[in-house]
Amino acid sequence: MTSILKNKVAIVTGSGRGVGRGIAKLMASEGAKLIIVDPGTALDGSGGTQSIAESVVKEILQTGGNAIASFEDITTMSGGESVVQQAIDTFGKLDIVVTCAGVLRDRMIFNMTEEEWDSVIAVHLKGTFTIVKHAAILFRQQRSGRIITFSSTSGLIGNTGQANYGAAKDGVAGFTRVVARDLGRYGVTCNSIAPSANTRMIAAIPDSAKQAKDGAGIVSSGGGELRGEADDIAPFTTWLASDQAHNVNGQVFYVTAGLVSQLNDPEPIRTIRKEGRWTLDELIKVFPVTLGVDLYNPAPALTK
Repeated sequence: MTSILKNKVAIVTGSGRGVGRGIAKLMASEGAKLIIVDPGTALDGSGGTQSIAESVVKEILQTGGNAIASFEDITTMSGGESVVQQAIDTFGKLDIVVTCAGVLRDRMIFNMTEEEWDSVIAVHLKGTFTIVKHAAILFRQQRSGRIITFSSTSGLIGNTGQANYGAAKDGVAGFTRVVARDLGRYGVTCNSIAPSANTRMIAAIPDSAKQAKDGAGIVSSGGGELRGEADDIAPFTTWLASDQAHNVNGQVFYVTAGLVSQLNDPEPIRTIRKEGRWTLDELIKVFPVTLGVDLYNPAPALTK
């Protein structure tokens, strides 16, 4: 081990299982002191057991690391503030925030309920905000800090049946780009990772849903067919959290197995331009042979 995070203090939300757990364990092995934030709920947000976070803490302590568990509700402002305060009270400082916490409530948009929308937005998007906002106050004062959020190709590209999840994850990417600009002048970086890994979230997607999409010709999101394991995301996340990544800011990376890709910011692909305003008649004639040529349709209409 390189001890690249020696004497650093990190908060990792959703670190009781999956990607977050792998990140927390690797960071601990590299010298960081960890706050393991996980209420131990099911993928739909129901239930909850403290044993999930406590088991990760136990593993870290057994290998000579240092960690404590937190069961705060990060969908509330008081919960996010409490987690940050717990880091200060326990370890005396905070250097790193990683926001992995997430839930799934997949449903086609015409069947999605308000509760299914609200619960996913609350955990992914507001849960990122509540932690980062309170950490940012401290990071600005100390002129240092690393923030690593988690986006997804479900939002960056799109994925059937995940309007709530996709909206939250694309929101996280936009949030990341803005926070990077808000805090960069203070020596703080904010980057995002869109992971691809075999986790319980992926396993929870029923085969029937995949078959239905394939049968309808609907293309799923993703950065390719390569899909790694949960622990594969930890090395790059740990590097981003280190002092060596001090000048990497406002970026979104796709990470899986042996692949790390920097994703481009939204940019024009093709453009049509004229002096003055386009008329409807002009667009009817021009669009099909310019911008409309070979447009990609991720979900073509069913043929009768």
